[in-house]
Amino acid sequence: MNLDGTPHPTDDHSLTFRFPRHPRSVPRARDALRACAGLTGDTAAVAALLLSELVTNALRHGSPPGRQIAVTLHRAEGLLRLEVEDAGDRLPRPRTAEPDLDDECGRGLALVAALADDWGVAPRRGPGKCVWVSLKVTDEPQDKGDAPLT
Repeated sequence: MNLDGTPHPTDDHSLTFRFPRHPRSVPRARDALRACAGLTGDTAAVAALLLSELVTNALRHGSPPGRQIAVTLHRAEGLLRLEVEDAGDRLPRPRTAEPDLDDECGRGLALVAALADDWGVAPRRGPGKCVWVSLKVTDEPQDKGDAPLT
């Protein structure tokens, strides 16, 4: 999303949004996903949860203060790919949460691995990385087929 709040189209089936390094960016990224991806039901809920985890990790462990994060939504051929780019060099690594249910850290990537059909990390141009997940999309957009994101 450009600073004025409009999405930056990358191709017919992709949109990129830019968010500041701020906790409010997590619900804003979910809102952008809901508004643009045309998903419903369980698929929409899982996609929102996966995106929340990736954006939260980018905010917590990725971009240094003052840097933005980029969220790109790709939808084509029955797949939704969510990418979160940040300027941090620290690669995500799954860890085990303490058995105590009050431990708030260590479950995010385990959740991503359990819910996503695939996920990984890729380099990006410039400093940092792109963490991505893919999810099979069984929901039909309202106009049928793999319509461009709106």
